Amino acid sequence: MNEQKSRDRVIIRTSVIGILANVLLASFKAFVGLMSNSIAIVMDAVNNISDAASSVITIVGTKLAGKEANKKHPFGYGRIEYISAMAISFLVLYAGITAFIESVKKIISPETPDYSTSSLVIVAVAVLVKIILGRYVKRVGEKVNSDSLVNSGEDATLDSVISASTLVAALIYLYFGLSLEAWLGAVIAAVIIKSGFEMLSDTLSKILGERADAALAVAIKKTIAGYPSVRGAYDLVLHNYGPDAYNGSVHIEVPDSMTAVEIDRLTRGLTAEVYDKYDVLLTGVGVYAYNTKDPDFAKIRDKVAKMVTSDPYVLQMHGFFLDIDKKHMRFDIVISFDAEDRRKVLQDAVEKVEKEFPSYTVQVTPDIDFSEILES
Repeated sequence: MNEQKSRDRVIIRTSVIGILANVLLASFKAFVGLMSNSIAIVMDAVNNISDAASSVITIVGTKLAGKEANKKHPFGYGRIEYISAMAISFLVLYAGITAFIESVKKIISPETPDYSTSSLVIVAVAVLVKIILGRYVKRVGEKVNSDSLVNSGEDATLDSVISASTLVAALIYLYFGLSLEAWLGAVIAAVIIKSGFEMLSDTLSKILGERADAALAVAIKKTIAGYPSVRGAYDLVLHNYGPDAYNGSVHIEVPDSMTAVEIDRLTRGLTAEVYDKYDVLLTGVGVYAYNTKDPDFAKIRDKVAKMVTSDPYVLQMHGFFLDIDKKHMRFDIVISFDAEDRRKVLQDAVEKVEKEFPSYTVQVTPDIDFSEILES
């Protein structure tokens, strides 16, 4: 809880710095743009205002996302941060589209700009400020895992390029008498629109649900598999309810000789350790039993594993158990998303094993590679 509050304070403080910097820059740029009759600089000022607004959205989103879980939203409000990041994306898109329309108007009805030395100095300073601000905001955003800050930082970095472009256009006009203002404004607007679509796409992907970070998944599984009685951890599913807010489930493979009391003690212990280490709440721990009473069972397991994984789309076999008395064999296989027909891959695996072990009832459960990159 204290870590979450500290994270929120960092995000809010960084956003406030962004607001102050962007309002100041927008004021100077608007003044310079209007005095010099430069549509590119005016559009740049508008973009700074949109940046300030995005920082306000980030603050509001962070405060709302920090609300405690309740009966209506038992998983908390962390996903509001994704919604605020999406709102920033729409804001960037709006700024880009507006700038493009105004630039086209100036292309149709051009006006001659009139620059002064002081105006160019202000634009040059703005370039430097935006470079520093962009790097700072993005670095903080990556450190605290805030998509809103990362988006704002990327947008600020883009602004520095835009401001530099307006400066170059001004110098070209002063030295060569060639006015590229309106055309540059259109190019700037197109870049802003492209950036807005990319931000929106990334945020929507997170809202839709992405595979969990591979490094986190591998670390969790390594911790679980580190318990002496656990032979393997599989089917790790992590549900994201906001940046760094996960709960999920996992299957573990344990000896068939373990008692219910021993399994209960084991699952409680590893659940607590995973939460302490990774702040991930495992709401469910499923159990696979593996045979320990007959060493020949291991040979059969290895043979079956070799058979089913001969298919390039079968990434892994686990949870194997053989019941000699009931003539029943069961296991899970992980099928790649690259397979055109996952059902056929499953059917082929079952048929291979049934042909080799005709006296057994074969039960195969298809699993999905939810979190770790088994293809590698």
